[in-house]
Amino acid sequence: MPLTLNKEVFITCAVTGSGATQERSPHVPRSPKQIADSAIDAAKAGAAVVHCHVRDPESGAPSRDPALYREVTERIRDAEVDVVLNLTAGMGGDIVFGPTEAPLPVNAAGTDMIGASERMVHIADCLPEICTLDCGTMNFAEADYVMTNTPGMLRAMGAMMTQLGVKPEIEAFDTGHLWFAKQLVEEGTLDAPALVQLCMGVPWGAPNDLNTFLAMVNAVPADWTWSAFSLGRDQMPFVAASVLAGGNVRVGLEDNLWLGKGQLATNAQLVERSVGIIEALGAKVIGPAEVRAKLGLTKRAPKAVAA
Repeated sequence: MPLTLNKEVFITCAVTGSGATQERSPHVPRSPKQIADSAIDAAKAGAAVVHCHVRDPESGAPSRDPALYREVTERIRDAEVDVVLNLTAGMGGDIVFGPTEAPLPVNAAGTDMIGASERMVHIADCLPEICTLDCGTMNFAEADYVMTNTPGMLRAMGAMMTQLGVKPEIEAFDTGHLWFAKQLVEEGTLDAPALVQLCMGVPWGAPNDLNTFLAMVNAVPADWTWSAFSLGRDQMPFVAASVLAGGNVRVGLEDNLWLGKGQLATNAQLVERSVGIIEALGAKVIGPAEVRAKLGLTKRAPKAVAA
């Protein structure tokens, strides 16, 4: 595959995620104000898109509370700096099974399974430009945890996103996820051209070697827009790899806590580092207005609160 350098690159900053990172770095934001402030700092550093989860402000545990999403959205929308808002819709599809000799009943403490409409409540309320659609089911890191997104669930959620006018960002953790994403577009559930995030190195999805990465890239239709990321120490190498392969990039504390050995990062520092890599390759970092034009996005205020 020849190099197909993307000369106009947008950066997504994944601000906080839902992983158990809150005790590993003081820079991982918890409260809606902290999350919004970190997102705004990332935008000032060069991120055109911010991808946001919310957390319980006290414990830092992942949360689906629509009120927390609403506060994050309003704080980001009220900021002086412009940025494209991307909210997760990935919560609510978690199954943790019991021990191997007695997998049922499932582990109630770790399992969080809800219906499509409930998974989309905060998207319908906040109306971000983009929300994520995890396009498949996979064993996910821990021994008995399965990230569950059935074809029926994905069709239902994808149709809701399309109806709301919110652009789905297809999260592809393996090649089969791209296969099904193309099916969703072919049948009209999602609009074409689609937006894809290639998620590399997440156990147990696509490994982050370059052969697998290029297989993922080559499976993306030519008219779709894509970004990619990898985890930890591989985050910045994949900034370069993505640009060289024709894509956009994602960095942020959801995927990596470190700027260098022994040096914990902030979101803004990770964005600044990625800007330097992109520009050193001879590409230009584009901003939120250019991303909206490129992807056909509309910036909207959240729905008004009923009196």
